[in-house]
Formats: sequence, structure tokens, C-alpha cells
Amino acid sequence: MKFGRVDNPEEIDFTIPADHPDTKEVFNKYGSTDRSPNIYIGCAKWNRQDLKNFYPRGTKDELVYYSTQFNSIELNSTFYRIFSPDQFEKWAAKTPEDFRFFPKIFQEISHYKQLNHVQEVLDRYLLSATHLGNRLGTFFLQMHERFPPKNMERLRDFIEQWPVDLRLTVELRHTDWYNDPVVSNELYELLENKGISNTLVDTAGRRDLMHMRMTTPRPFVRFVGANHASDYDRLEDWVNRIEEWTQQGMTELHFFVHQNLEKESPLLSAHLIRLLNKRLGTNLHVPNDPVVDSNFIQFPE
Repeated sequence: MKFGRVDNPEEIDFTIPADHPDTKEVFNKYGSTDRSPNIYIGCAKWNRQDLKNFYPRGTKDELVYYSTQFNSIELNSTFYRIFSPDQFEKWAAKTPEDFRFFPKIFQEISHYKQLNHVQEVLDRYLLSATHLGNRLGTFFLQMHERFPPKNMERLRDFIEQWPVDLRLTVELRHTDWYNDPVVSNELYELLENKGISNTLVDTAGRRDLMHMRMTTPRPFVRFVGANHASDYDRLEDWVNRIEEWTQQGMTELHFFVHQNLEKESPLLSAHLIRLLNKRLGTNLHVPNDPVVDSNFIQFPE
């Protein structure tokens, strides 16, 4: 994942900003402290070439093995094409009952048409993707950096036509969605009123996307490591924030780990899972990787 990549990660301040004041209110209003949250942690892909050295020798089906190690996948392949209903059914059938797919919305909708006159292609996309059945998690809409706040009504129309029985999270990359309080407050109100999550992106070169304003009690976090030793410290900071959210009423966490070199993603994910199991008392499966010690991980210079 090249978005937000920098050549000097050691110079970046990766401190997680304080939560937006309304985030706690959202957790208190819509969430629950009566039960432990459902936590989904995974990678963006299951391809053997990307997750180099993750699969044991002799692995015949990458998805089957991946789904025994992780409980979710951020399904980026659905950004590039609309797969057939049969393909989604086959993927679902290969995974355990508690596994979840989080499909990225087709690029014709988000990037080519930029939400303009997309009802027909959206219907085709959803007709296929919903064949994931009970393995379907939250749909993920990522807009191009060139999609500015002047298109607010276009975004509003899309959200208004989104099926109420399907979960959605939205990632907006144009910086003006967040640096103008009038715009950002209108956006947050729209998403919160419709029960749509406000995607949070933690990447080195775009710290402006750390808005820390949750609009549902189900945060959707995309963590982009820098293939640098600081990645492990950043995850420890995230565990602190996740613990706070849990105490405030978070009901689900969707946390997907990316890297500029994706082969590191399973290692980082395993590290995060170990930390959460220890801190929160969760019992998430730790992927079959060697014990991670950041003092011994070799990163590119």
C-alpha cells in the first residue's frame, strides 16, 4: 500500500491524537459496556506473493489457510472488478462460520463515476457481493483524494440510497473534509445519523486523516505500517486507545494492517493480537508466526 508512504518514517510524529469530543458520546449513546466487543483483525489480501513466507510449504488453498489464522480480511480485490455471485459463495464456503469479509466498493462507483449516477452499477455490485451471506462484514467505500467537500450532496445522495440492512464505512481522503469545522461537522452528522462508520487511516504521510471522530460504536481502522521499527510502538499505542474505547462502549473493532511491503503485515497483526489478548483478556487466535520481538526484526534501511 503506497498511500501515505514516506522515505523518512523516523521523522514522523505517530502520536495518536486525542479523541474528538463527540467520539465518547457516540460510544455511550450507541454502544454497550455490558459485553466484550467483537474484534476483527486481518490483512488486506491473502495472496501468497504479497504475504511472503506466511503460508506453510505445501499450502494448496491460500484462503482456507488464511481463514484459520485470521478472523477477517479487508477484501481489496473487489475494488478492481465485480466478481460473480458464485465466486463470493465459493469464498464464503471456504471459511469458518465466524470469519468475515469486508469488501471494498468497486472503483467505477468511487473513482470513475465518483458517486454520480451509480445506482445501476451499485445494484450489480451488491447483488453479487451479498452472496457472502453470513460471512459478510462491513462494506468499505474509499473515495479518491480528488473528491472534495463541494460534492457533499453527491455523498449524501449515495448514503441515502444505501440499503439500511447493510453496514458501510466511508473513507474520505481530500484534506478539506477535516480541516474546515463546518464541513466536518456536517459530514459527521450525516454519517452518525445514518449509522455509517467514519474510516480512520493511520499512515505516515497523511496525519490529517487521524480525525478521531467515530460515528458508530464500530471503529474501522486502516493501519499502514512503514516497514520500520516504529510500527510496533505504534501498535502498542493503539492498544491503549482500544482499551479506552472498550470501556466507553465500543461494540466492534475492525482493524486492518497494511504495509508498504505487505509481507510484514501478518507479523504486525500477530503482535497486535498478542497485545490485545494480554490487555483486554480476549482470546483471539494468534497467527502461526514466530514470536515477535521488535528488537530482532530486521527492517529495510
